[in-house]
Amino acid sequence: MPRGDRLPDDLRFELDDLSRQPVRDLVARHLAGMHAQSPPESVHALALEGLRDPAIRFWSVWKGEDLAGMGALRRIDAGNGEIKSMRVADAFLGQGVGRAILDHILSEARGLGLAVLWLETGSVEGFIPARTLYASVGFTTCGPFDTYGPDPFSVFMTLRL
Repeated sequence: MPRGDRLPDDLRFELDDLSRQPVRDLVARHLAGMHAQSPPESVHALALEGLRDPAIRFWSVWKGEDLAGMGALRRIDAGNGEIKSMRVADAFLGQGVGRAILDHILSEARGLGLAVLWLETGSVEGFIPARTLYASVGFTTCGPFDTYGPDPFSVFMTLRL
């Protein structure tokens, strides 16, 4: 979706404890999708337990009673954060939900006083939409960060806030 297009205004973001079944199912779908495109050692998506880490804020995104997506922000340190587990539910693809999730995470990161955001995403063709979305708001490719190492199945990106 081009930046000038209208984002959905009927989405509801909730800080989530990952206890509801639709949210758990979307996390499982996200993990399955990552494993379908990358070898196990190159999958850096977090399972439920990892998303419950105190350093992570996790949001579910709802349109009415339907789960539209999810996203998380991990605080690396006082000035740095990492986008984790962004996923749009299949029924909501192409409707601006991914852009809305990204905008929400960026806003939250700024509110926390973070200066730099980082992310890891896949390098194969199936990740082109994600990389395109991130680049559209100014993320640029970079080398591995934090605890990541070089990986041919990973693309690392960063954005100064």
